Amino acid sequence: MKNKFLIAVVALITFSSCSDKLAPVRKDALKPTIVTQKLPHDTDDPAIWINPTDASKSIVVGTDKDTDGGLYAFDLQGKIITKSEVLQRPNNVDIAYGLLLNGKKVDVAVVTERERNMLRIFSLPDLQPLDNGGIPVFDGEAARDPMGIALYTRASDKAIFAVVGRKNGPSGSYLWQYELVDNGQGIVTGKVVRKFGNYSGKKEIEAIAVDNELGYVYYCDEQFGVRKYYADPAKNDNTELALFGQKDFKSDHEGIAIYKKQDGKGYLLISNQQANTFNVYAREGENGNPNEHIRLAEIPTSTIECDGADATAVNLGGSFQNGLFVAMSNGMTFQYYNWDTIQKIIDSQKK
Repeated sequence: MKNKFLIAVVALITFSSCSDKLAPVRKDALKPTIVTQKLPHDTDDPAIWINPTDASKSIVVGTDKDTDGGLYAFDLQGKIITKSEVLQRPNNVDIAYGLLLNGKKVDVAVVTERERNMLRIFSLPDLQPLDNGGIPVFDGEAARDPMGIALYTRASDKAIFAVVGRKNGPSGSYLWQYELVDNGQGIVTGKVVRKFGNYSGKKEIEAIAVDNELGYVYYCDEQFGVRKYYADPAKNDNTELALFGQKDFKSDHEGIAIYKKQDGKGYLLISNQQANTFNVYAREGENGNPNEHIRLAEIPTSTIECDGADATAVNLGGSFQNGLFVAMSNGMTFQYYNWDTIQKIIDSQKK
């Protein structure tokens, strides 16, 4: 009994010490429109799938990051509607439309399965596996541990690529890019087509996002800055186009969401994790320079220690007629925000 009491006391002290390090939600923080049902373990990263026939029936998929975790799908009311097979520590997820399999176009969610060093591919919206157990990533490397992922669809031929990050790796080739293709039997396979990406060595690279329409990939070099590159491997150009946000964050640079307007304008929203806010930058750049990104606003949200986020400007109906912003929060949930509330703060802070 005495040992159990001591263990309980130590656990309480440890928990309290960890909690003391977390910044509280600000008094002026936006309140979410919807908070999803809780997952069993630890939410990490969401992605929005737009239903092509009825946008009001779109879903949010999100990872439950644990050894016996999985990928979950939520409706726009935050209710769990389906889940994948069990995955071993699924970390991040992204979505692409129209991957050609057996002559048919299939929308897919692609997840990093960290403990197996795999990419996992699932059909949408039913979350059925399409990969015969997974695609190995970072083969031959001492450092594997896949974490971040973003999907790029090339406009010219609709080829789909996965940009994958990991827990650690060398500067200059930290990220690997894979083309996702049908093996001829309706199974998705991956081929390495590019290795790129500078790395400061400060912490890790997890958050990755791709702007398909403008052709850029962004990623967070945690505690250092946000880096920007061309997304298309056919350019054969690994020049770093921008490094920004170096003085705008309390500590970690985390989840990246892109709110895309049809005119090529919009916003990059990047989690200022330890401050429980999101820093906002112009998608199109500043002063006529597409690679100049200056912070426009800081959005206080009700999320705690947010790792991942996504956004859409599509009219989803109901509370989300001008779009949806979704972000992970400690507490095993995802939070949905009506875009209008975010836009109001951006407009009030812009110069």
